[in-house]
Amino acid sequence: MRFIAITLIARSPDPQTGELTPTAERFRQVLDYARYAEELGFDGFGVGERHERPFLSSSPAVWLSHLAALTSRIRLFTTVATLSLVDPVRAFEDYATLDHLSGGRLELIIGKGNGSAQRDLFAVSEDDQWARNAESLDVFRRLWADNTITYDTRFRPPLDDAEVWPEPLQRPIRIWHGSATSTASIDLAARYGDPIFSANVTNRISPYTALIRRYREQWAAHGHDSAEAAVGAGTAGLSVHRRSQDAVAAYRPAFAQYLAAHRQSGADPAFTTLDEFVTDSSALIGSPQQVVDKVHKYHEQFGHSLVHVQAEPGGIEPAAHRESLALFQSDVVPALRHLPDPPWGWGSPPVGSSATARQESATP
Repeated sequence: MRFIAITLIARSPDPQTGELTPTAERFRQVLDYARYAEELGFDGFGVGERHERPFLSSSPAVWLSHLAALTSRIRLFTTVATLSLVDPVRAFEDYATLDHLSGGRLELIIGKGNGSAQRDLFAVSEDDQWARNAESLDVFRRLWADNTITYDTRFRPPLDDAEVWPEPLQRPIRIWHGSATSTASIDLAARYGDPIFSANVTNRISPYTALIRRYREQWAAHGHDSAEAAVGAGTAGLSVHRRSQDAVAAYRPAFAQYLAAHRQSGADPAFTTLDEFVTDSSALIGSPQQVVDKVHKYHEQFGHSLVHVQAEPGGIEPAAHRESLALFQSDVVPALRHLPDPPWGWGSPPVGSSATARQESATP
C-alpha cells in the first residue's frame, strides 16, 4: 500500500484572531509541508484544483512544477484536476510540460469538480458539466497518446489535424478518476479501464463501499481484467499520538471547525460529536495501532491500495500535526506496507502494458 499527503490550500480565518493568513505565507507553509512529506518518506504529494473561496489552489500545474524543482523523489498528484472547467488542450500543454519538469513524477487524478461559484466563473452549467468532463478527458487522453488530433468538439473550437506540444515524457500516463458520490465518475473510469480515487471524507463507509462495488462490476462488464482494477481512498482527518487520548484532544479544534463550517453553510454534519467522528468517519485519529486497525477496516471493504492523508493541520496545532505525520510514517506505514500496491506497482506505467492498450483503444 502507498500513502500520499494532499492539500487544497484552504485559507480560513485564524480561530483566535479572525485574521486571514497572507497568501504568500500560506504558500510558504504548503511548500514546507511538501518538503516535509518527502523527508518523512511519503510516496506522493497532491495539490487540488479549486476556483472559489476559501481555496488558493487554482493552478495545480504551476504548484506541482514548483514542487518538482524543490523535491527529487516524491510523486506529484493533481487532487483533482477539474477538466470540466478548463480547455483540455491548454490542460494537456501544462501537464505535458510538468511531466518533463518533474522527471516523469506526475500522477493525474481528474474530476468534474464541485461548487456553483466555479461553474459561474467559467460559464459552465450544472447540466452540461458531466458532458464537458467526458469530452475534455477524451481530448486530453488522445493528445497524450498522439500530439496530432482531429476532433469535432462540442465545448471548444473543433480540432482539425491540430498539433499540440510538447510531447509528454510518460507515455502512457495513468489517469485516476476522483469520485465523491457520483456513479458517473465511476462509470467513466471503468469504461476506460482507469483507477478510481474515492474521496471517502464526508459520510460513513457504506455509500463509498457501494460506489467501489459498482466500479468493480462495471470494470468487469467492460471486459477488463479484475486483477488490474485499482482503488485509492481518502481520509477525513489525521491525528496520531502514542496515547489515543492525546490524539483525540489534539483533533478537538479541527472538529470544532468542521461543525462551524457546517453551521455556516446550513448543512447538517454527518457526525455531530467528536467521539462519533473518531469511531465512524474515515479519519485516522488515535494511537498508531488504532490507526492501523482503521485502515484495515476500510481495506476489507474497499480493497484499496493508495491512501491520502491531510498534509496540513486543518485546525490542529501545527507542531502537533507535524509530529502526527512523523509518527504516521514511522509506526503506521510500516505496519500497512504488506497490503498490496496498485497492480502495476508504483511509478510510471511501462510502455506496452495493458494500460497502454486501454489508453489507445478506449473510445467514448
